[in-house]
Amino acid sequence: MLNYPTTPQSAMPRLYIGDTVPNFKAETTQGPIQFYDWQGDKWVVLFSHPADFTPVCTTELGRIAVHQPHFTKRNVKLLAHSCDKLKDHVDWVNDIKSYCLDIPGEFPYPIIADASRELAVALDMIDHQYRNDEAKALTVRALYIIDPKHVLRLSMHYPQSTGRNVDEILRVIDSLQLVDKIPQVATPANWVPGDKVMILPTVKDEEAQKLFGGKVDKVSMPSGIVYVRTTTNYKV
Repeated sequence: MLNYPTTPQSAMPRLYIGDTVPNFKAETTQGPIQFYDWQGDKWVVLFSHPADFTPVCTTELGRIAVHQPHFTKRNVKLLAHSCDKLKDHVDWVNDIKSYCLDIPGEFPYPIIADASRELAVALDMIDHQYRNDEAKALTVRALYIIDPKHVLRLSMHYPQSTGRNVDEILRVIDSLQLVDKIPQVATPANWVPGDKVMILPTVKDEEAQKLFGGKVDKVSMPSGIVYVRTTTNYKV
């Protein structure tokens, strides 16, 4: 039986950007954790996958493991999750390492065992279409970026059929950390570190010139409204 209430979708727990992610206890492939204690002063990428011993999930966890040094460089810890038993996780990790031969050393991050689905429900990771069907109620590919204050800063939900892009995960972490450091800017479409950033319309011209050493470009628009101002004079 499913270990969560068969409530209407509107009554299911939801997590929104800006919410505080609840503290929780979990069993993982690297031992039991209390989330806040385990997180410490780090950012966290918490991501679910539908099931162990499945092909797309194997590629996802493998590529994220290969990129683990890039996450560490950004002060980010990785935490995977699925509704499988701990022994299945341990056996599957060996398969992942066999398939992704470029994973250096031991598998670098823990995987939560949540066979009861309780945590998946609490963190809004269950496919709502099949939430009351035990055979189909799998976790979707949910991914949460959580800051050191335990606040949910970004969420991505992919269907079971689509694997995630690790470069995009790193890119959005760079963006979030940049705007925390320089709250007067936002990052435009397809931005990567070093590209121009957008200066917020709420920042006065005098302040922008001072903040960015006079290296501010204004873009003229047909409307005559000056709202696009950019700069590359920043440090990530």
